[in-house]
Amino acid sequence: MPLTALEVLNREFLEVRAKILDLAAALDRLDRAEGSVEDDPRMAALRAALAVLTEREPERAERVQMIFSRPYDVAWQKTLDVASR
Repeated sequence: MPLTALEVLNREFLEVRAKILDLAAALDRLDRAEGSVEDDPRMAALRAALAVLTEREPERAERVQMIFSRPYDVAWQKTLDVASR
């Protein structure tokens, strides 16, 4: 029998809270560091992923994963110089 929403929240709240605090601390360190990374595409990906997290749409994990993934390349072995078996 699947867990109820309250049971999931009770089970995962502290872990999720800790992850959010870790993320906030990392972003604070970036803000305090010398220089800027605002033009870095990785920052754009992080901001896009954070935006997905605030949405109440299904499949957030999949959508976040796709933000950080390369588009599928049928010739990936050649592109990445990987020998086939």
